[in-house]
Amino acid sequence: MIDMHIHAVPPQLPGVGSLNPCLRLPPEEVAKLIQDEMRSAGIQYVLSMGSLSSSIADPLGIQSTLRISSRVPGMFAIGIANPEHNDAAFIRAAESQILEGKVVALKAYLGYLHYYPSDVGYHPYYKLAEKYHLPFIFHTGDTYSPEAKLKFAHPLGIDEVAVDFPNVSFVIAHVGNPWMLDAAEIVYKNLNVWADLSGLFIGDQKDFNDPDWRCEAESIGKRLKEAFDYSARPNRFLYGSDWPLAPMNIYRQMIRQTIPENFHEQIFFENAQRLFFRNQLSIKNPR
Repeated sequence: MIDMHIHAVPPQLPGVGSLNPCLRLPPEEVAKLIQDEMRSAGIQYVLSMGSLSSSIADPLGIQSTLRISSRVPGMFAIGIANPEHNDAAFIRAAESQILEGKVVALKAYLGYLHYYPSDVGYHPYYKLAEKYHLPFIFHTGDTYSPEAKLKFAHPLGIDEVAVDFPNVSFVIAHVGNPWMLDAAEIVYKNLNVWADLSGLFIGDQKDFNDPDWRCEAESIGKRLKEAFDYSARPNRFLYGSDWPLAPMNIYRQMIRQTIPENFHEQIFFENAQRLFFRNQLSIKNPR
């Protein structure tokens, strides 16, 4: 199984804390937590988000993630695109990190940063993604920050760049929740757009056992199933847990209960393998 959306370090976004106290622990302790979670959920590979960076020494914000991934077999880093830093020198430094084989995708934090996907500040990053065949992920939908502006995080904005950059594979994180049907339409219409299922069910073990929470989760699950069916693209949905916002094993079970079983192999492994590891034949499903 591939979990293509976790966090191993604080995202360093405006108005956002560490997401979870565990992300403030030393790298070796975070690495152990991730390995334990992966083992409990039967996950073989995880893709972990970097941090927003303005440093030319670490333009994609991946150094902290790499210190942890070096201790976790099967863990890969995702670089963060900063639209406020797109001058030639900064982009060259980002390209150097890509050439070193240190990232498997790039990501933009829509809403947290007040830029639409079409903003020219992102264009150099899209060009890097196209040049090096890297998927480009967008945070979409609800945010963790009171400083975020939701108009920038609506998934409809991704339609424009999907058309303008047809050779880039874009991923709508969180299926645009709560605008799941809008996200599904973007996936249906654009053959270069995918969606991930992360961050829909958030809480710890106690929350997941609470009857009121379970009722709310069932409502989210129904909306997800409607969007999944509407898109008619089961080959372009990706599994992600958004750990540590939810335990990996419980989140996996929630998605298994929501998505029909005949699509599980695609959702939990095949789609992510095809998108992120098309040139790495060693990435195989051990099941």
